[in-house]
Amino acid sequence: MQSSDGGVTSPRSGPRATYPEEQSPHTRRRWYIGLSVLVVAAGLGLAVLGYQKFADPPVSGQVTGYQILSPSRVAVQFTVTRSDPGQSVACVVRGRSADGGETGRREILIPPASESQVGVRTEVTTSRAPVIGEVFGCTADVPAYLTATDES
Repeated sequence: MQSSDGGVTSPRSGPRATYPEEQSPHTRRRWYIGLSVLVVAAGLGLAVLGYQKFADPPVSGQVTGYQILSPSRVAVQFTVTRSDPGQSVACVVRGRSADGGETGRREILIPPASESQVGVRTEVTTSRAPVIGEVFGCTADVPAYLTATDES
């Protein structure tokens, strides 16, 4: 179909107007390659996120036991595992009451050692009667205010 100025225009009605012209194999190949690259990049991104979230942490603390000493004190015994035993770590230990609420908390410094696992025992003062003692978490990012004299 030709326009009044001699150029070719697309039809305004009929099958050619309703259905677009087929894409060339070259254009389809570009879409396929582009989508493939996008899927691979998304998969790699998910793999990195999964590794960061579920990989072994450089420092961890695991309770091995606790003892209720009084209505306001609980002793917590735990093991600290670290990938670099020559590094100081800080752990937060807490006591919890029967309703599950935290009733006492203590941060302690675990100094460098020759072993990757070290056992620690500490006491936590609580505001209500404790029913359990636990390790809330451990980190290699030791706060500046936590010094070697804070240990026990």
